Amino acid sequence: MRHLFLAVFLSLGLAVSAQAQSDEIEANIRAQIEAFKADDFATAFTFASPSIRDIFRTPDNFGAMVRNGYPMVWRPAEVEFLELREISGALWQKVRITDAKGAVHVLDYQMINLESGWKINGVQILEAPGVAA
Repeated sequence: MRHLFLAVFLSLGLAVSAQAQSDEIEANIRAQIEAFKADDFATAFTFASPSIRDIFRTPDNFGAMVRNGYPMVWRPAEVEFLELREISGALWQKVRITDAKGAVHVLDYQMINLESGWKINGVQILEAPGVAA
């Protein structure tokens, strides 16, 4: 009986830990999107990983890339978090974004955990359900 209790306790602990991790990741992505909506590229830049910051060098360069390459992230109408999954050792958060014109976009955010917390290490646009290439 003690082994069963220990197994249940450990399983619950892992589930709570995974949920806390998911909540932190979602909060970081949401905060970056809110910064984009406010045109606060300096704050949005703080949610990017060091390698992303090295590529773009300044918040203004980063903001220009987002405005031009990811306008649905810059001005979303609706944001919905889908599944968080591990792929080849990396964590990916899938996010469905509806833009101001009603078009649906599905994005995958690669997340890395640093001493300073979770950072966004890249974003890729996936094919939205029901959309043929």
